[in-house]
Amino acid sequence: MKKRTDKRKHFLFCHIAGFTYWDGCFIFRKLEIGTELRLVRELENEHDSKAVAIYYDSHKLGYIPSDSNKTISILMDMGYSNIFDTRISSIDKDRHPERQIHISIFIKKAN
Repeated sequence: MKKRTDKRKHFLFCHIAGFTYWDGCFIFRKLEIGTELRLVRELENEHDSKAVAIYYDSHKLGYIPSDSNKTISILMDMGYSNIFDTRISSIDKDRHPERQIHISIFIKKAN
């Protein structure tokens, strides 16, 4: 029997907080399930000291919800920003804009 080797492990599933305040509505049609997103730590965020923004290319979509960002912010602060693989996992255009897009964050296996 062949041993299974995972290249990544699921870490977090969440919505994009603040989606209505950023660029989401301008690029909504470009977003698809599986679209790769980028996490950016915002150390100077005056509303949340653990803020982690979510980007599609140069467009800010919002944030990891504040009740879910503690561990991610610690890892990013310690230099582990490159371990995350962030993807859109569900889109529902009929829901409230703050709940239209959900993401999955995976931790990539170290080389």
